[in-house]
Amino acid sequence: HYELVSLTPPSNFLYVMNLGETIKLLRKRNGLNQSQLAELCEITVTYLSLIENGKKEPTLSLLKTIANSLQVPLPILLFSALTEEDIPESRKEFFNVIKPSIDSMLHNLIDDNVDSKS
Repeated sequence: HYELVSLTPPSNFLYVMNLGETIKLLRKRNGLNQSQLAELCEITVTYLSLIENGKKEPTLSLLKTIANSLQVPLPILLFSALTEEDIPESRKEFFNVIKPSIDSMLHNLIDDNVDSKS
């Protein structure tokens, strides 16, 4: 028997709308500017900007590099980018139960990463 534990994210935690917005949020939470993340990922700042603004979709290989550079597991990055519109109607109730917990775990993971850099 498993019990879902609801972890409410902090009031200042933003729900993101897509992959680009998620990457931008995580980059900022990690204290990186676009130039720094682009350098870590070996891409141009222009390309990163296009990704963050939803004008380009990164390859899976680049997503892995971005996730590693942001010190976030790729599945968590992808899940965090989901919105309710991405979920079939039959699964929305479950999604709405687990999304806040996943977002809260991500928030804590980022804070741990930022604290360990200090």
